[in-house]
Order: sequence, then C-alpha cells, then structure tokens
Amino acid sequence: QVQLVESGGGLVQAGGSLRLSCAASGRTFNNYGMGWFRQAPGKEREFVAAINRSGGDTANADSVKGRFTISRDNAKNTVYLQMNSLKPEETAVYYCAASDSRLVVTITRQYKYWGQGTQVTVSS
Repeated sequence: QVQLVESGGGLVQAGGSLRLSCAASGRTFNNYGMGWFRQAPGKEREFVAAINRSGGDTANADSVKGRFTISRDNAKNTVYLQMNSLKPEETAVYYCAASDSRLVVTITRQYKYWGQGTQVTVSS
C-alpha cells in the first residue's frame, strides 16, 4: 500500500504559478512511476503529467507543455508539479497517483494508488 498526500494548491490569478507537492509513504517510492491528473467540476479526470521511477523520463499533456514541469526527489519520497502561466480553465482538483509500471504512464486506469487531491483555483 502507498499513501499519497498532495499539498500546495490554492487560489492564484491567471498567469500566476503554483507548485504542487505529493508526499508518498508506505512502500519504496522509487518502485513507482508517478503522475498528476486533474478533474474539473462536471468533467472527467484528465492526465496532466507523468514521470518514471528514476525521474529520467517524463510526459506532459499537450495542453500544459511548456508551462508545467513534473519532477521527483526519491530521497524525499516526493513528486512535484510546477505550474506556470496558469489559466482559469485549469481550475480543478489536482491528484497525484502511483503506478507499478516501469514506463511513463499517461492512462488513468494504470495507476494503482491515488491521493485525496488538492484544489487549484485560477481567477481571471
């Protein structure tokens, strides 16, 4: 079992930045690929970014390329999502998740463990 706790969400103006953190506990952190997803009210959960076990490979949704960066610190059992140039339509609950896969995973159903989410609100 892996427990995931997100933090760093909040209210930010359009064009601003936030850094989300996700702290993991329970199992060896570097055995898991990690991902960030988001879900806006009335919409399905969507992929944002993912990183493999070592941190050497990442993937981003097209909508966030060039603005969001995923990273991880295996010594601190933490994965991060740096979000720049935020847009009002990116208001959502942001979730981190852990996957058993050795590869970078972009599909929701391939993630086994999920955090409780952190709210990000971008005002116009």
